[in-house]
Amino acid sequence: MATTQASSPEAEPGTQDRQTVARPGRLKVFLGAAPGVGKTYRMLDEAHRRAARGSDVVAGFVECHRRRHTEAKLDGLESLPRAGHECRGGRYAELDREALLSRRPQMVLIDELAHTNVPGAGRHPKRWQDVEEILAAGIDVVTTLNIQHLESLSDVVEKITGVPQRETVPDEFVRRAHEIELVDIPPEGLRRRMAHGNIYPPERIDASLANYFRPGNLIALRELALLWLADRVDEALHKYRTEHGIGDVWETRERVVVALTGGPEGETLIRRAARIAGRSAGGELLAVHVARSDGLAAGVSHAALAGQRALVEDLGGSYHSVVGDEVPTALVDFAMAENATQLVLGTSRRRRLERFLTGRGIGETVVALSEDIDVHMVTHERAGHGRLLPSRRRTLPTSRLIAGPVAALLLPLLLTLALDRMRGTLNLTSEALLFLVAIVGVACIGGVVSALIAALTAALLLNYWFMPPIGEFTMSDPDSVLALVVFAVVAATVAAAADRSLRLSRRSARATAEAETMSSLAGSIVRGDQTIPALLERTRETFGMDTVELTAEAPDPGTDRGRRPHSAADSALVVAAGPEAFLVLRGRALPYSERRVLAAFAAHVGAAVERARLTEAAAEVAAEVEPIKAADRLRTALLRAVSHDLRTPLAGALAAVGSLRNQEVEFSAQDRDELLESAEVSLHRLNRLVENLLDLSRLQAGALTLDLRATTLEEVLPVALDSLGLSPGHRPAIDVQTLEAVPALLADPPLLERVLANLVGNAVRHAPADRPVLVTASALAGQVEVRIADHGPGIAADDRERAFEPFQRLGDRDNTAGLGLGLALARGLTEAMDGTLTPEDTPGGGLTMVLSLPVAAQVTAGRP
Repeated sequence: MATTQASSPEAEPGTQDRQTVARPGRLKVFLGAAPGVGKTYRMLDEAHRRAARGSDVVAGFVECHRRRHTEAKLDGLESLPRAGHECRGGRYAELDREALLSRRPQMVLIDELAHTNVPGAGRHPKRWQDVEEILAAGIDVVTTLNIQHLESLSDVVEKITGVPQRETVPDEFVRRAHEIELVDIPPEGLRRRMAHGNIYPPERIDASLANYFRPGNLIALRELALLWLADRVDEALHKYRTEHGIGDVWETRERVVVALTGGPEGETLIRRAARIAGRSAGGELLAVHVARSDGLAAGVSHAALAGQRALVEDLGGSYHSVVGDEVPTALVDFAMAENATQLVLGTSRRRRLERFLTGRGIGETVVALSEDIDVHMVTHERAGHGRLLPSRRRTLPTSRLIAGPVAALLLPLLLTLALDRMRGTLNLTSEALLFLVAIVGVACIGGVVSALIAALTAALLLNYWFMPPIGEFTMSDPDSVLALVVFAVVAATVAAAADRSLRLSRRSARATAEAETMSSLAGSIVRGDQTIPALLERTRETFGMDTVELTAEAPDPGTDRGRRPHSAADSALVVAAGPEAFLVLRGRALPYSERRVLAAFAAHVGAAVERARLTEAAAEVAAEVEPIKAADRLRTALLRAVSHDLRTPLAGALAAVGSLRNQEVEFSAQDRDELLESAEVSLHRLNRLVENLLDLSRLQAGALTLDLRATTLEEVLPVALDSLGLSPGHRPAIDVQTLEAVPALLADPPLLERVLANLVGNAVRHAPADRPVLVTASALAGQVEVRIADHGPGIAADDRERAFEPFQRLGDRDNTAGLGLGLALARGLTEAMDGTLTPEDTPGGGLTMVLSLPVAAQVTAGRP
């Protein structure tokens, strides 16, 4: 038996809430991929090992499932008596939590962590909650758990095995365990153990091997267990590295980080990184985009990032977005935090001249900072084909571009006239400062070019009007020359700084507006307002357009395609939102900055269109498949009935006829009549089966429909009971008054008769002779529920769904009673009539089958 162990670094949580306990108890979980892998056996082996070292060990609740090797392993351990609890007339054994807390051993064994307690058995409905209280009391607990009972994996296991999981344990509670040990065994070894009778009794072996214990199921469950435990080991490793301040990369698993900029090379980088991650088993792919913290990053395509994110997720990776002032530092910090082993970047799109002028780029800086992380520089078709230098886009309106140079000439002249009138009042330094104020004002109006013009004008006016010799452009004092040069430099620097500050402020405001717009869009989607009309209306309102339309084809390029969206106010702007989906916007011309945000809106609209198409396709498929599924359920049920029910009437008729033909035995007239009556009854039942076979042939031809009509239990139930041929002593008890008060239900009478006969016959076969079967009925919320209760051995919760599978004979005492198709046939016929058949515990012990069918009055007109 192979075992894999993971120990948590959190050995002793704090105890400030329980002053009387030195430390909380430690939890150890033996995790298994399937029943029978040996969890309980390993738990008992651990108990013997601890006891041999002198620990006080008690078996609080150990379920051996009648497995002799496990029962033998329990010998020699102190077992705590179980607590008996009354529930619905029955008595059930549960863990005696109070006695355990009074006994206070060092360690207790508690099997089946996911078990649901009997109602009223204590303060907690689940056993794992009892374990939590026991741990808080300072007692160590060793327990067992199957992977299908983890809350996060229950739906996945149901898809794999087809068996719903009703008892689950929160992952968070299991992850808090001090130690988790995986009890592992290869699928073929587990199947051999099953075939040898070491897991289930012989009558259940074949069915189990053919269903839940199929090799594919066991392989998938084993992989789930290994992956879940591997994730938990990663969490423990990350916590350890964090607590001990370890920043070095530990190559425990291949983790490949790919850096995305939103450029066209993104898909190439992602596929290359995915190939690198796929070279080793368990490799992870992480994509990261670094956004500038000031929101001023240019050239980022939100639509391209959305497409690249979808590609990463399709390849099994995860997408991350981080914010940082320095892109190389943010990339390396993210990679180290994720314990990445490799980092993939694209080669620079800058040309040689730009790299020469601006220094080393992001890739070279990342290589210098990467330390133990391998860095891959991937070439792509856009490498070296970027712009020579960033282009200057016009950020000011035309009016201010005109007003700027005019102000650059007029403001210094007006200031000169004002200062000339105050000549002698201010010194040269004060006059120069006033000119600087004027230059800053010009920079705010017209930008840096206008400010430079103003600085030049101010320098000339200062030289001519205020520096000796006044009235000339010559200066005799070297200090004056230096002062004028310094003034010109300071004026130009201040103007450039003011202009840059204004530009950054405008860009920051624009980035904030874009972020608020995208946040509003995301909020509307989260609230469920993601329908296509709502998204189109929000797009129109956000961008101030006259109309926004969604078309399957782009408009004709010769008419309204809008290849020059800025050419006219009434031109149409077309944005691709996905395959066969185009946004057509009419109204004002959109600048480039707004078109980037529009691309993100289009991506959301495209996703909504795709979701709508998938929903419509799913609805069409469901509408087409549902009648086929109903017909298939009915056909399958009838096919099962052939081998199950033909044997009984044939055997009865053959026995009666054979007895009558026997010349060696002389029968009295009464005996002869009884044999003839028996043969007649059997042949009548056989005739009904032949009619069902004829219906089956019509079903295969697509010409058979259910005859659903109002049906009362009073007319169907007696016929079903008569068809069983039970002796008076074995007839079930019938609550006639209850049946009379039940409304008519919607069913096919012959099929309902067969369902009731199978359920009652199955109950009678398992019920003890002194406790007859009870049949009751009630109406609730438009449904009629028929309950067939027996006080037999019942069926374990884990086996109930398997009882409805073909050839299952769980707990049958009579191997000649049939082929084990009765319950499968009953459920198939019930579901064909839009009903349900579910098992429940009978109060006092036994099994109750609950048959639920709709009330006839609830059916709409036109139902077949």
